Amino acid sequence: MTHEVERCRKAIDLALGGNTVSVVSSGDSGIYGMAGLIFEIAFMERLKDLMIEVVPGVPAFVASAAILGAPLMHDFASISLSDLLTDWAKIEERVEAAVRADFVIVLYNPKSSKRKEGLERAIDIVRRYRGENVPVGIVRNATRSGQEATVTSVGQFGAYYERIDMLSIIIIGNSQSYAGRGRIITPRGYKGVRL
Repeated sequence: MTHEVERCRKAIDLALGGNTVSVVSSGDSGIYGMAGLIFEIAFMERLKDLMIEVVPGVPAFVASAAILGAPLMHDFASISLSDLLTDWAKIEERVEAAVRADFVIVLYNPKSSKRKEGLERAIDIVRRYRGENVPVGIVRNATRSGQEATVTSVGQFGAYYERIDMLSIIIIGNSQSYAGRGRIITPRGYKGVRL
């Protein structure tokens, strides 16, 4: 982390030198990954002949949702809590907008060794609008060695706070989401359909 620009510039320089180069990014390179930065540099430097291919991966929120059950069956918003490139005021505004619009919320980059209070502030916003009982799923190392998954609620979230880091994805249910058997379900809304 924090050396992304240098990595991308090095990859572009190598590619311009005739090499086939791959830039590896965890999850999906087009979602909070390296693909956007490669394109930004190529566009800024008007590198029209540089061939760039984005190979899709499994986004961390998709892997985490599968582990948690079916929390993303209705509209959702994905928000990164990292304030390295986005001001915290803007992040907070996005969290509040997502809560007010009743989206399921996926939180990326929830907490780092230097940044701890943003996650608490985000959960407080959710608590203010949705109460204590909304289900929350926490997945760490999704589909990797050391995978951990927990289903809890906004009210009980504090008990798990210390185990959350940058390898964690947090999925917060909307007003219709519920938990059971260690899973989170967000109904799609099949009203009148015989289940």
